[in-house]
Amino acid sequence: MRTIQMSDYTVGEDAFDAIPETLAAYGAKTVVLVGGRRALDAAAPGITAALAGTDVAILDTVVYGTDSTRTNVNRLVAHPAFAEADVAFAIGGGKAIDTVKTAASELGKTVFSVPTICSNCSAATAIAVIYHDDGSLEGYAYPPCPAHIFINPQIIAEAPAEYFWAGIGDALSKQPEVEWATSTRELGHTARLGLALARTCTEPLMTWGVQGLADVRAGRSSEAVRQIALDIVVNTGYVSNLTNQPDFYYNSTLAHAFYNGSTGVKRPGTYLHGEIVSFGVLVMLAYAGNRAELERYASFNREMGLPVTLAQIGLDGSRLDELTEYAHVSNEWKQGNPEPFEDARFIAAIEAADAYGRSLL
Repeated sequence: MRTIQMSDYTVGEDAFDAIPETLAAYGAKTVVLVGGRRALDAAAPGITAALAGTDVAILDTVVYGTDSTRTNVNRLVAHPAFAEADVAFAIGGGKAIDTVKTAASELGKTVFSVPTICSNCSAATAIAVIYHDDGSLEGYAYPPCPAHIFINPQIIAEAPAEYFWAGIGDALSKQPEVEWATSTRELGHTARLGLALARTCTEPLMTWGVQGLADVRAGRSSEAVRQIALDIVVNTGYVSNLTNQPDFYYNSTLAHAFYNGSTGVKRPGTYLHGEIVSFGVLVMLAYAGNRAELERYASFNREMGLPVTLAQIGLDGSRLDELTEYAHVSNEWKQGNPEPFEDARFIAAIEAADAYGRSLL
């Protein structure tokens, strides 16, 4: 038996108007709003206004913390209003939403997601990334996906542009990672459907990405912002749910293994998830020997200001053995591979991607 979960979604500047009817469909009378402080400031007033005059009570508004750590998950599970509410609104970016999804799954609670930035596809996925308190990767949790997503492009357009930028970097990985992860496998229906949908992910980014980023930098909601938000949240999120199943894992591979390995390498500076993943895509394409796609993705990275070299993400050749050791523990290294990965070949691919990137600068 296989059950496939997909979130419903509402998109538009008036998306919150659909909240009362959606809650009614779940028989919900009490909700709790959970997110980062900035995300709550952006979205909570609109949610509150949408519920004014209804019989739905907002039990509390809770700042979850600043990272999707086990500590923050446990703190949320123990919060009285969170435990009591019929529905938890997960508001913010991936870390906030992953924390809420994971805590809610421990209590059997329904989640509605409200992405206030589109830095990744967490708002639609049945997977959550959990970190240790020191910022290194603990692993993945597998909560149900949110029941409904409310996507307001105006809120996304008014958020800090670097998250939109990094979200494009993360979403760039979906199509090439799934294509490569499935390339040596005999696929059943669910995986084939995931692969087909993955092949819709790159084109919107390359078509709308430059304009979308310009619009977000201007705080302007637009068709480009809407298209990118839908691609990052819905397209890649649905692919994740189709390609991440108990008996197979094709959702991500070497680009994310590179990212996960990098979380264990302490260095100055702060780098966003999608920022690093976008360079990881180049590493994966170099590892696969796909020169044409390496050049295409690197060219787009450069156009977007995404990294094309190790130096742009605070790394150099002296840390690659260390990064590789940390990559070994990732799910992508162990399961998301079309063939067993080799350390020396991985390091050579990192060096090759970096060398090509330096040739562009």
